[in-house]
Amino acid sequence: MRWLLAAALAAVLSGCVVRYLRGPTLTGTCTGACDHYVGCRGGDDELRAACLAECPAVFTDAETLMAFESLSCPDTVEYVEGPGRRPLGAPASTSEARAD
Repeated sequence: MRWLLAAALAAVLSGCVVRYLRGPTLTGTCTGACDHYVGCRGGDDELRAACLAECPAVFTDAETLMAFESLSCPDTVEYVEGPGRRPLGAPASTSEARAD
């Protein structure tokens, strides 16, 4: 019985190691990029819809989308929202509106 438990634990751990060594799955698509952003930030369908709407205007090819998908979560959120962390689709603050 112990060997069965040890074998199951080894299989689970090896799956985690392989996934860690391979890194994230890079799709090169707006769907993949938005999945990555929403997964990092935590969000709902509204945030995802805003991401999918804005993505084609920001990323023009699969290579840049894959580069975005490979960012760490803190870097992903900062890239999209900027240092002030304004989520996609959120209105600009009064100070940001004046700067435009």
